[in-house]
Amino acid sequence: MSDQDESGVPVAPRRMPKTPIEEIKGRKLKPSTLMMGHGFDPVLSEGSLKPPIFLTSTFAFESAAAGKRFFEGITGKRPGGADGLVYSRFNGPNQEILEDRLSIWDEAEDALVFSSGMSAIATVLLANVNQGDVVVHSGPLYAATETLINKILGRFGVTFIDFPAGASPDEVAGILEQARAQASENGGKVAIVYLESPANPTNALVDIEGITEARNQVFGDDASVPPIAIDNTFLGPLWQQPLNHGADIVIYSLTKYAGGHSDLVAGGVLGSKAHMDPIRAIRNTIGTICDPNTAWMLLRSLETLELRMSRAGENAAKVCAFLRDHPQVEGLGYLGFIDDASQQDIYDRHCSGAGSTFSLFIKGGEAEAFRFLDALKIAKLAVSLGGTETLASLPAAMTHLSVPDERRAALGITDNLVRISIGVEDPDDLIADFDQALGEV
Repeated sequence: MSDQDESGVPVAPRRMPKTPIEEIKGRKLKPSTLMMGHGFDPVLSEGSLKPPIFLTSTFAFESAAAGKRFFEGITGKRPGGADGLVYSRFNGPNQEILEDRLSIWDEAEDALVFSSGMSAIATVLLANVNQGDVVVHSGPLYAATETLINKILGRFGVTFIDFPAGASPDEVAGILEQARAQASENGGKVAIVYLESPANPTNALVDIEGITEARNQVFGDDASVPPIAIDNTFLGPLWQQPLNHGADIVIYSLTKYAGGHSDLVAGGVLGSKAHMDPIRAIRNTIGTICDPNTAWMLLRSLETLELRMSRAGENAAKVCAFLRDHPQVEGLGYLGFIDDASQQDIYDRHCSGAGSTFSLFIKGGEAEAFRFLDALKIAKLAVSLGGTETLASLPAAMTHLSVPDERRAALGITDNLVRISIGVEDPDDLIADFDQALGEV
C-alpha cells in the first residue's frame, strides 16, 4: 500500500531506509563505514546487497496526481525538490544514492553529480552569473576552467578579475572592492568567488578562511553577497573539507580520486540546499547529470576511497623524500615540503594530508622534461590524476598548452614542471623508476 501526503495523494515508497544507521550508541559512524550501505535499502531492490544499475530513461508514476506533485518539486513550483523519481535527466536511484554518500565526506547538506568535472563547473557558473557580472577567481586554475571563465563567459558580457593563490586577505579584499566597482559600472554584481586549492598544477594553496573573511568584510550583509566556490579535487575529500573553513560550494572532478581507477568521467558539487537548488535547476534544464552506470561505478569506488588515497599519500611522501635531494631535480611543489611560511600556515589550518599529486621541476627545460617522461617504465605518460596507477605529464605542453605563454609564465607553469600523481604501486619500485628516468636527463 502506498504512502500518502497530507492531501491524500499517493506517494511512492521512499528509497532511503526507514531508519538510516548513522550512529551506534552515540558513536557517529565514520565515512569509510557509511560508504558500504548508506542511502540504499536492499528491501527496495529485491534484497540485492549492492544497488542495481537502473538503466531506464523514465519512471512510472503511481497516479496522475503523484506525477503532478513530483513535477511541482522538479520545476520549483513547490519548495523541497522532487518527492520521487521522474526522468533520468533530473534524477535516478543510482545518482541519488551517490549524492547521499558524497555529502557525507564533506558533511554537506546536499550534493549533485554531473557528467564530468567541467560540466559541474559550467553548471555552477551558469547558475550564478548574469550579463554584466564579474567573476573573481584565484590563479592558476585548471586550463579548461580558466578558458570557460575568461573566454566563453566573456562572450555573454561576463568579466573577471583574478588574484594569485597565495594572496593575503587584505589583497583579496582590495580585489573584491575593485570587482564590485567594475560590476557596478556594467550594471551587474560580483557573481561568485571561484577558488582552486591546491592549484593545478603548481600545488599553491588558497587561504579559504582568509578569502571568506575578506568577502564578509567587503560585502557584509549585502543581499547579493557572492558565494565562495572551490575546486577541491587535489586534496578532497580525504585531506581537505572546505565547507568547514567558510566555502559555500565544493566542486570535484570525480574522475580523479573519487573514481580512482581511470575508467570513468564525472563531477560533483556539494553545499547547502540554498546553494544547490539553483544549480540543480540548471542541471535539470541542460542535462549535465551523470549517467546511472557511471554513478554505480562511483559507488563501488567510494567503498575503497580512504584506502586508496591513504596508500597513495604514503607512497608520495616516500617518493618525494627521494626526489627532494636528487641532483637532476630543481625543486618540488609538494605539500609535505613547504618552504613558505604563509603557505605552511594555510596548510596547517586547512589540510590533514599532503596528497599524492605534486609538481616536479626537472633541471633544464622542455627537452629534459621530455627525456624524463619518455624514459619512465612504471609511471604512465598521461594526463589526469588520482588513479590507482602513477601518472606523469607536462602541463605547459599538455593540459595548459592553451594558456597564453605570458600567462603561464606569470603563474609559474614552466616548461620543466612535470605534474606527477602517485598511485598505489610499491613505493620502492616507483623510486627505482624515477631514478632511472632522471638518469636519462
